[in-house]
Amino acid sequence: MAKRDVHVSRSSGGAWRVSQGGNTVSTHRTQDAAVTKGKTEARKGAVDLVTHGRDGRIRSKDSYGKDPNPPKDREH
Repeated sequence: MAKRDVHVSRSSGGAWRVSQGGNTVSTHRTQDAAVTKGKTEARKGAVDLVTHGRDGRIRSKDSYGKDPNPPKDREH
């Protein structure tokens, strides 16, 4: 089975959702709570966490897997 990234995005109802492989893992009232849950899921699966802003565009991307040639993280 291929590893799927974890995404934090805004749902149509206004809540923040954490999804992986097209399936909703959890929903949260705040983006901060959703990112916290997303980090846990990404670490568990050793995949990337992709955080989307209110407009749906990718705001940040963090890798929690093993990368033999990691890029230099300019965000943290």
